[in-house]
Parts: sequence; structure tokens; C-alpha cells
Amino acid sequence: MTQWLPIAEIAAKVNAGELTATAMVEQALGAIADGADYQAIIATTETRARERAAIIDEQIKRGELAGRLAGVPFIAKDNFLVFGAETTAASNILRGFVAPYQSTAIERLEAEGAICVAKANLDAFAHGSSTENSDFFPTKNPHDKARVPGGSSGGSAAAVVLGMAPFALGTDTGGSIRLPASFCGAVGYKPTYGLVSRSGVVAMASSTDVIGPLTRTVDDAALVLDVMSGQDKLDGTTIVKDDAGYDGRALDLSGKKIGVIKEYMSDDLQPGVRQAIERAIDGARQAGAEIVEVSLPSLPLGLAIYYVLCPAEVSSNLSRYDGQRYGYSAPDAADLEESYTKSREVGFGAEAKRRIMIGTYVLSSGYYDAYYRKAQIVRTKLIKEFEAAFKEADFLLGPTVANTAFKLGEVSDPLQMYLTDIMTVAANLVGCPAISIPAGTSDELPVGLQLMAPSRADRDLLGCARRFEEVLA
Repeated sequence: MTQWLPIAEIAAKVNAGELTATAMVEQALGAIADGADYQAIIATTETRARERAAIIDEQIKRGELAGRLAGVPFIAKDNFLVFGAETTAASNILRGFVAPYQSTAIERLEAEGAICVAKANLDAFAHGSSTENSDFFPTKNPHDKARVPGGSSGGSAAAVVLGMAPFALGTDTGGSIRLPASFCGAVGYKPTYGLVSRSGVVAMASSTDVIGPLTRTVDDAALVLDVMSGQDKLDGTTIVKDDAGYDGRALDLSGKKIGVIKEYMSDDLQPGVRQAIERAIDGARQAGAEIVEVSLPSLPLGLAIYYVLCPAEVSSNLSRYDGQRYGYSAPDAADLEESYTKSREVGFGAEAKRRIMIGTYVLSSGYYDAYYRKAQIVRTKLIKEFEAAFKEADFLLGPTVANTAFKLGEVSDPLQMYLTDIMTVAANLVGCPAISIPAGTSDELPVGLQLMAPSRADRDLLGCARRFEEVLA
């Protein structure tokens, strides 16, 4: 397994001429080839990556600096528009689609010298919690090939843990960065809603979609976030970044209140997961933090809210895939209506169809008030409960997932699969930042610790996570 230096150190050495961008790219491509049987990667961008590396190396030879991420290879989840390979969102309906432009996040990373080397596998259109819903192939957990890596950013998480690149990009709509980070043993960061532009990223549910990094350390996550974040004229939902930036420096926990979420510490936790979280709580207490119990009464309704609102937005966003403008188009359709029907029938997988039907139902006449409107009301109630909780505590704490990675094919019931997200969806519904960091193991499988902070308190949350990283070391 390839070992990488910290991202900042790689860039510093490349800028100093001690390492070359070309060598870094070849190291990443070699690691991707060596780990091919884990099926984390859909396609490489090797031709363009090598070209960009050569340009950066020439820039360094001329005595110029190539940026804060000079020569650092990375992997993008395949729902990011990226040059050098198709963008498929792991769905048959987008096979063959070549992006006409790049996402803002990719452009900002490349402007600082980073080099995209591959596109990672995911649940098709990011619909899932295990990466088994990919229309191409399931990704395998880097700790046990018989188990899932989590989802939907499972390919990105597995790639980072397997050493294919120092960092990868994911999207988090209901936990899709944090869940695979927990299952694979990586750091997964979900920023405040709007902190990173969604322009050029295939949409799932626009009111909860967030872009973030998967890395090996909090420091690396903070640096990547600092480069990507900030307002973008191509995304009207973006917000200004912290003037001080995001540097991942450890926060002194002395005098800080950390709220342990009562509803997350239930009897449903695997014993090993509970032990790992309790060890983290003890470590925080020894580091000077005051531990308090916090209750969020509407939290158990979070999953139901999410699976009303999310499919509603999914059904709207997927309406653009009609076989007429891009993506798969049924070749044997007799007329326009049949082209719509056949293109979507063949192109979409079972989970996409399921979410389209649920979403269309809850938005339909006669059911909008019964489902969608009520879900939005309870979502507002949940937001207010989180606001109240953050008056009692500076940060909230709990497990990322109640269990460790399950076996491939073990969870076949869609409703049971949806329950995997029960501890992650709330942060998306309220828009606050959240992070999953490795907290040890249970039966030799990784356990994730989840930390949350008030909206826009990303700098403090990263500092808190960095301190927990030290406590758990």
C-alpha cells in the first residue's frame, strides 16, 4: 500500500524541486493499478494528468511556485465534471458523456497545482449507502474485500485508504462522505451547506448536497477545504469563507462543552462501536472538555424527513435525463414519447427509479400537504432543536454509524439500507458542518467518530477534530 507524505509537505517539496509532479502522478497511477481488484476507480485521467504534471515541473524549473497543492494527485468522485475522462455518475444513462467544462471545485484545486488522476466509483447518481448501487461494479472495503466501503462516496474513501492518492473528493447529501469514511477508516468532512460550490457536480438533492474531501488526516482535509471553499458566481447558494481560512490547527478543548447526543447513544450501537465512542469521550474529558448530554427530540424523525424531501428533489433533478440532449438515448424508439420512456427505463437503475417514484408521489396533487409540506415543517423544527443544542454545547458528538461495514449483498432490503444513514442525515437537513474521524476498531473493522458544530463554524470544528485526532492517537 502506497504511503503518502502530508499534502502540504508534498507541495512544499515539489515547489522546492525535491520531488517532481511527474513522479507523484506515476506513484498514484501505479497504486491505482495495484489496487484494481478493489474496484474503487471507474476511469483514470492519466493522459491529462501526465500533461499537467509536465507543465508543473517545467514551471518549477523556471523558478516559479506552482501553488499550495503543487503536484499533489487526487481522485474525484465520478459525479464531478472533470476533463480527461467521461463523467458517468456510475449510471448507464450517462455512459459516454464527456464534460464540456470542469466543476468549480476541480478548477480551484487545479489552480493551486493539484492533479486529478482518476474518477472514483459511487452509487449511481449518489443514491445509496454502500456503493453497491453503481451500475458498473461494487467497490470493496480496503480492510475486507467481502464487505462494502459505505456510500455513496465509497470509491473515494476506499481509494484514499488504499493509498491511491493523498486525497479524494466526495459529495455528502445525507452522509455520503462521512459514512464511507467511517467504514473505511478515513477522515471525511462535510462542510457547512454552501461553503463549497456545487457548480459542475451532478445534482442529487440540491438543498442538502455538499462537496467535501476524504483524506487521511484532519490537516489534509482542512487544506483541501481551504482551497475549494468560498463564493462562486456560478452557484448562488455559496457563502463566504472564514477570513482566517481553514488550517486544521488543534483547538484547546479546555472549557469547551461537548454535547453527547442522547439519541445516538442507544442500545442499537454495536458494542465495539459504543466502546470506541466512549473512549473518545473519556479522552475529551481528560483534555479539559466538559461533557454534557444533549437531547434532540426530533432526531429519530430525521431519516423519515430525509427520505421524503430527498426523493422529491431527486425526481426533479433527474427529469433532465430524457434521452434527448445528452446521455443514453434509446435507438429503437418510434416517437418522442417512446424515446423518453425507453431511454429512462434502460438508462436508470432500480434505485434511481425507486427514488423518482417516491419523489413524484410526495409532490403530487393530494399528497404534497400530507408528506412534503409536513416534512419541511419538521425539518424546521429540527433546525431549531440544533440551534438550541448549540447554545448548550460548543460541539456535538456521537458515532458516525451504529455499526461497522456490513458484507456485500448482506443488506438487500432498501428500507434497511436507508437506516444506515440514520446518524448522518440530520447534519444535511440543518446545514451544519460535520466530520467523521477514525476512532479505533471493532472486530478489526474501522469505527467513525462524528463531530458537529454550528453552521459556518467550520474552522472551529476542524480544530476540534484535530484535537480529537491527537487524543485518539
